[in-house]
Amino acid sequence: RASVSKTECRAFESLLPCFDKILAMKIGLYFKEAYNELVHKVTWPTWKELQNSALVVMIASLLIALVILVMDLGFKNLMELLYGLFKA
Repeated sequence: RASVSKTECRAFESLLPCFDKILAMKIGLYFKEAYNELVHKVTWPTWKELQNSALVVMIASLLIALVILVMDLGFKNLMELLYGLFKA
């Protein structure tokens, strides 16, 4: 039976039968807007810019790892020295 009401899904009855339709419409709108933004509004880096950024991240990660290594070895030696003093 076709509905003739302009307020279908908005009557005083429960909105649960219409919830799936509304949710599907919202999800569809979200994906449509997300696609539109990714295609038309985002400025993507060039391949060269991407390579340079990746190189910077790799170098920074290596430097941070080396700093943590030096600190770890320093604390290890300090703790061995302190434990050695209390052992004797």
